[in-house]
Amino acid sequence: MGTLMEIREMRAFVAVVEAGVMAKAARQLHVSQPALSQTITALERRLGVQLLVRTSTGVQVTDAGTTLLGEARAVLARHDRAVAAMTRHTKTGGGVLRVGVPLELPPELLPAALARLAEACPDTRVQARHLSSVAQVAALRTGELDVGLVRERPAGPDLDAALVVEENVGVLLAADVAEKLAGPAGVRLEKLAGLDWFAFPRAGSPAWYDELAATLRSHGLDIGPEVPEEQRLIVELKIPAVSAGGAYAFAPPGWPYPMPDTVRWLPLAGNPIVRRTWAVWPATSHRRDLAQFVAALEDHRRGESRA
Repeated sequence: MGTLMEIREMRAFVAVVEAGVMAKAARQLHVSQPALSQTITALERRLGVQLLVRTSTGVQVTDAGTTLLGEARAVLARHDRAVAAMTRHTKTGGGVLRVGVPLELPPELLPAALARLAEACPDTRVQARHLSSVAQVAALRTGELDVGLVRERPAGPDLDAALVVEENVGVLLAADVAEKLAGPAGVRLEKLAGLDWFAFPRAGSPAWYDELAATLRSHGLDIGPEVPEEQRLIVELKIPAVSAGGAYAFAPPGWPYPMPDTVRWLPLAGNPIVRRTWAVWPATSHRRDLAQFVAALEDHRRGESRA
């Protein structure tokens, strides 16, 4: 019987047990449900024991699974402490800086920060991962990310944060609809009544979603049904969603995606929606390369505010 287990497999097993449902655990781990199920099945086959009993309502832990659960939690805790401890010793960079990135960052933000990082810390390599705000914060707390760019500032003393982007969000509309609704200062938010909001899943960034939904409601708009948690926001879908004329979508100025003549971006009159992005990192980190990266992001924001 082969007994070698990977950290990834133990983390997957613990997530399934704690979630109680394979589908929920897959969403939390940002993998497909079939892939997660295969991971657990392969682990059971390698260990030669059944860890979980699958039922129509979820999963139940076997006696063997209960034994593994306690050991896996202890191993994961030790692993995460070891990663955090090594990170604290990496004061001068010279390794890999793992960066979490959301959708729709200003196109010039990361190139400017990465150029400055390369000049100050030439031995640092950057690995970027596209993740939601919630997923980034979770990865920061488990030592899987070094710094994240998130749309809501996390609470708690374990993470430090710096505001790096503020954007006055505008609206994407079908060209003929935009022509009807546009005023001298842009589109008044209440004028969007009767159109459907092309929204994003609340689970990815609850605070930002709630702030946006509250603003829409305060202007008399119906936010519509909640988007399923498993439905990822794909920015390229905004164009076909609004081009037919029955929907609108929010987007920042200088939206860096191809836009056909059938769709227009317009500012919102009075700038009622401001989207903020924070750089977030472990409070215990002393990495020089991380500090250089965050400082470059902050300098970019200060330069934009002076422009």
